[in-house]
Amino acid sequence: MRTLTITKANYVDRYKIRLSFSDDTSQLIDFEPFLVNHLHPRHDKYRQLANFKQFHLERGNIVWGEDWDLIFPIVQLHQGFVAPAPY
Repeated sequence: MRTLTITKANYVDRYKIRLSFSDDTSQLIDFEPFLVNHLHPRHDKYRQLANFKQFHLERGNIVWGEDWDLIFPIVQLHQGFVAPAPY
């Protein structure tokens, strides 16, 4: 079984990004509910839209920040949702 990866990420609007996956599927993910409902100092700067838009793909993941400040499980993204990671 191949490892599922994100192959493409396109900014759509506000906190929405369309993700394409290695299995030729895609999902439109709205990250705003996560950012609004899961307050954590680590996420503060990504509530600013200019910072949120600075995502990139690295090793098949969508990440924010040089040290992966914000990252989500690919399986969740593939299923169309995001949930908080345990700290």
